[in-house]
Amino acid sequence: MYKKQFEIRWSDVDANNHLANSAYTNFMSHTRMAFFGEFGFSMPEIKKHNLGPVVFYEHMYYFKESFLGAPITVTIEVSGLSEDGMLFMFEHNFYNHKGENLAYCEMQGAWIDLKTRKLTALPESLLELAQKFPKSESFIVLTKEDTRKYGVRPKPMKV
Repeated sequence: MYKKQFEIRWSDVDANNHLANSAYTNFMSHTRMAFFGEFGFSMPEIKKHNLGPVVFYEHMYYFKESFLGAPITVTIEVSGLSEDGMLFMFEHNFYNHKGENLAYCEMQGAWIDLKTRKLTALPESLLELAQKFPKSESFIVLTKEDTRKYGVRPKPMKV
């Protein structure tokens, strides 16, 4: 499990004076990029391969409030990876200084080729690194079908 610590800043709270929904997303994104860097997927390295990560969804579950100035820890575990490394899934947990679980998020995404703007498999060198990521107890090998497990599809706007 990878952990990153933060302190809740003024810009992270909402009108209710607790950690804002958007701040959870920002903390998770920052944690993912630090995680990637720690395991050889630094921004210069992925740019060298013309890759960028894209998010398909983030499903958040909130359990307990957190407030301005409070220290929080955000964890990340890899809970899914496709055989070619194109698809990935992470579990994030948020904890306060007492170790209480504040929130949980399942996030799924993929790698995109920044020139063709299409989903793409990882090059062999990065795939070898990805296969060494620490995995959660619920880890699965992802398939394209897993990206549609909730059955949500685009639909045209009604006029």
